[in-house]
Amino acid sequence: MTYCVAMCLDEGLVCLSDSRTNAGVDHINTFRKMTVFERAGDRVLVLMSAGNLAITQAVISLLREHAAVQDRDSLWNAPTLFECARLVGETIRGVHRQDAEALKQFGVDFNASFILAGQIGDEPPRLFNIYAAGNFIEASADTPYFQIGESKYGKPIVDRIVTCKTSLDEAAKCALISMDSTIRSNLSVGLPLDLLIYRRDELRVARHLSVDWDNPYFDMIHKEWGASLRKVFNALPDPDWSRWPGEDQLPPCVEVVSS
Repeated sequence: MTYCVAMCLDEGLVCLSDSRTNAGVDHINTFRKMTVFERAGDRVLVLMSAGNLAITQAVISLLREHAAVQDRDSLWNAPTLFECARLVGETIRGVHRQDAEALKQFGVDFNASFILAGQIGDEPPRLFNIYAAGNFIEASADTPYFQIGESKYGKPIVDRIVTCKTSLDEAAKCALISMDSTIRSNLSVGLPLDLLIYRRDELRVARHLSVDWDNPYFDMIHKEWGASLRKVFNALPDPDWSRWPGEDQLPPCVEVVSS
C-alpha cells in the first residue's frame, strides 16, 4: 500500500508521496511512487501511483517508451493536461487488456490508480485522479485535492485546511502532517517521501525534495503535531453527564434491556 496526496491551488501545485511497498510484515521494500516529466518553459507533469506495483510500473514504463517515440502521441506532445490524462487512461486500459486475465487466474486483482498534476503552456495548473478503468475526474475549486492509496488517516487534516487560497507553504505543511498521520496509523506507508512544489506559470519544478527521518522539519512535525493534539485534547472539558438526557428521555427507537 502507499499514500499520495496532491493539491491544486491558486499559487500552484503541491504533491507528496511515500515510497513503501509490502507483501507482508517481513517483506518491505522502497519504490518511488512519483514520476516527473519536465521540459522547462513548456510543461511540468507529475504522475503519482498507488496499487499493484507491477501494474503501475508497467503503465509508467509504457508512458516513458511512448514519450521517446517522436511521432507518437505522448505526454511530451499532448496539448493539454486533459489529453495527458486521457493518454494515461488509455495506457492503463492497454495494460489491463494484456495482463488482467492472467492476473485473475492467480487471484490478483487489477488494482492501480494515479494522480496526474501539472501545467502545459498557457493553460492553468490542473489535477486529475485516474482510476483503474482508465476513466478520470478533475479537481475543482470546491475539491482542489486528491488522495490515492491509504488515504483515510490523512484525510481529516486536508479536509479541514486546504482550499484553493491555501499558500504553497501551508499546503506543503498540511500534506506532511497528513502523511505523518498516515504513517502513524498504517505500517504499509513509510519514508522516504517525495515532496514536489510547483509555482503557477513557472513551467519548471520549484522544489523536489526527498524527506526522511533525518529531515529536521518533518521530525519537528512528527513530534509537535502529536504533542499539540494531546494538548488540545487535554484542554477540552470532560463530559458533564448531569446535563445529558437520562434513560427516560431516550428516543423511542432505542430499546433498553435489563438482565
